Amino acid sequence: MLMLHLIILALIQGLTEFLPISSSAHLILPSQVLGWPDQGLAFDLAVHLGTLFAVLVYLRKDILDMTLSCLASARTQQLNNDSRLALFVVTGTIPAVVIGLFIKDFVETQLRSVLVIALASIFFGILLAIVDKREQLEKTKKKFLEEMTLNRSLVIGFSQALAFIPGTSRSGITITAALALGFSRTEALRFSFLLSIPLILAGALLSAKDLLDAQASLAVWQDMFFAMSISGLSAFACIHFFMLWVERVGMMPFVIYRVVLGIVLLVIYFQV
Repeated sequence: MLMLHLIILALIQGLTEFLPISSSAHLILPSQVLGWPDQGLAFDLAVHLGTLFAVLVYLRKDILDMTLSCLASARTQQLNNDSRLALFVVTGTIPAVVIGLFIKDFVETQLRSVLVIALASIFFGILLAIVDKREQLEKTKKKFLEEMTLNRSLVIGFSQALAFIPGTSRSGITITAALALGFSRTEALRFSFLLSIPLILAGALLSAKDLLDAQASLAVWQDMFFAMSISGLSAFACIHFFMLWVERVGMMPFVIYRVVLGIVLLVIYFQV
């Protein structure tokens, strides 16, 4: 991979992983539209590790609190808010993992196309706009994560499975589901980010196993470290500013971006 391609794709991954605009779609498009070569297994592992480190560092207090609470709950047999939240992160992850095992090959062979990305980007972008507008207009008190329940976590978890469709956006669909359930924008983002951790970790472990089996060269490992650094730093900045601005800005800038991107891709698809 050319160094310029590596830098651009690592930035794309870091900047889009946690925004509701689909990182997988943006990584597919350079090869589909520009004819760039596939980035390969080592690159995918590196940039996902970068985004994983970014979210772990940003949510370090939440993760530490949940970990300590889980250990305490194991001793006392009593759940508190943090250990309950950890449980709901697990239950919210299970649907995507199970469904992903069954549809992964189908997605890889049948759905990685410009047309699917365009339609999913538009449809799920409009859906996000509807629930975000409702969240803004409703005068009822917004829910905090302390009010998460098993059923709510499963609803968000099943919605997360839709993100296997390129163009949907894992963060976008989980934020949409959380907003629809009455959570505030900030709390919806926070739960979406927490849900990303086990999935990114699972994907990274699978990629690492395949990469070790392939016996990558030293040059490949050096490129991986560089891509991981770019992805991680850009992802951390993205999370920080997204959380900082979301209550003031809302989701409409991302909705507009998704719809415009989808329309452009439809034009490209039908012209080709």
